[in-house]
Amino acid sequence: MTKKIKLISSLILSSMFVLSACGTSAKGDGNTETPANETAAESSEVTIEHELGSAVLEKNPKKVLVFDYGLLDLMDNLDIDVTGLPKATIPSFLEKYEDEKYADIGTLKEPDFEKVFELEPDVIFISSRTSAAYEELNKIAPTIYLPVDNADYMASVEHNAEVIGELFNKTDEASKILTTLKDRVATIKAKVETIGENALVVLANDGTLSAYGAVSRFGILHNALGFKQADENIEESTHGQTVTYEYILEKNPDNLYVIDRNQVVGGETNAVSTLENDIVKETNAYKHGKIVYLNPEVWYITSGGFTGTSMMLDEVEASLK
Repeated sequence: MTKKIKLISSLILSSMFVLSACGTSAKGDGNTETPANETAAESSEVTIEHELGSAVLEKNPKKVLVFDYGLLDLMDNLDIDVTGLPKATIPSFLEKYEDEKYADIGTLKEPDFEKVFELEPDVIFISSRTSAAYEELNKIAPTIYLPVDNADYMASVEHNAEVIGELFNKTDEASKILTTLKDRVATIKAKVETIGENALVVLANDGTLSAYGAVSRFGILHNALGFKQADENIEESTHGQTVTYEYILEKNPDNLYVIDRNQVVGGETNAVSTLENDIVKETNAYKHGKIVYLNPEVWYITSGGFTGTSMMLDEVEASLK
């Protein structure tokens, strides 16, 4: 999915300022220079274009609402204050936002529109889970859609960080963190390519299993870190391709990475009891101790941020030892 989102300095009134200066110099000396405060005012307004529309707003907006934990993670690392967020499933590494000084504005999929309106935000940030509410939110305040591109995870992190960094004058800080992350990705990818093994990613959900390929919410393992796909024909779907134990044995992955959805949404079973049966125990992944249970807080609900991505890299790197 190609995104063309750009920040454009607003120069709408520049010609008017010049004409005004030509005709109203205080001493009549012909000085046509635009006052510094007017120049600053012009450059402070920006337009952010994104997949769902565009937003025109002043730089450094004060009242910020965010409906995505990955974007919140980016802002947290850049010391950007937020006014409100959904509090139902805040990941533990962002638990400081449970404090009552931060407003609870609904859930990731169902905003509390009355609360959002009451807060009078300057800007609202959303991602995929809140995309259906874009039109209504955008009526309240400029709303910016910054999703994660399943085909290129790291490019999305970089792009979203740059947009946020530019809007809040945090470009240098964002660049330093991005450089560190990209260096780590390169190091891990080199190790993965040296090993030359494949991998299969599955989501366990209350006794059912879904597989995800390179173009998926968990595609970072393939499109950024270089794991070959145990199955190159997995269908592209938000909810993955429903699979069986026999499927896993047939594909016989060298590495099996598992996300347990029940750990974050609740359920009757856990991934270990779901997966580790006599059929799966016949796979290379089980025999060589390469079934890895990933942190669902990060992989399922908080991907796309700085701390979250670093935690994801930690888990993959540890699995290579």
